[in-house]
Amino acid sequence: MKDASANNSASPGPLAVSGPTASPSWNILKKCFLVDGALVILIALLAFIFTDTDGVISVLFGSLLVMAFFGLSLLVGHLFSKRMPDAVMGIFVLTYFVKVVGFAAVMLALGTPAWLNKPWFAGAAVVAVLAWQATEIVIFSKQRFLLFDESAVVASPSGEVRDDSETKDPPHV
Repeated sequence: MKDASANNSASPGPLAVSGPTASPSWNILKKCFLVDGALVILIALLAFIFTDTDGVISVLFGSLLVMAFFGLSLLVGHLFSKRMPDAVMGIFVLTYFVKVVGFAAVMLALGTPAWLNKPWFAGAAVVAVLAWQATEIVIFSKQRFLLFDESAVVASPSGEVRDDSETKDPPHV
């Protein structure tokens, strides 16, 4: 028995090996903004139906605040991963510190405005955090990372595979 749909989808030649994801942080950032943006619109619509404009503004403020602070680390990762790959982890730690201190500073400086609807603000912020984290995990799990350089491995005419890259490690016995 032959699958008729396979004829149109089969590749005429050998498949090319795909490389690592070009910009993992940027890819994750875009998808997280899409998912959280859709949820913000949905929650804002619910707030509009069940409360007044203060509820809608509270939803927008809570969600956008979370998205801004969570997006900051991915944006920094995108900007510095190519330019300074050795410093990325240190920059992530610094960015995390800035996020925590910045979030606390915004909340302390703002206090509790009269227009803030606390349940809608908190609910929207929690939904935004959970959706952001879930999206980040799912998209990160689908990223491709180059673990070793395949171009350094060369096959000899006799079929033996040898590694032309220099290594400081002694050979394993």
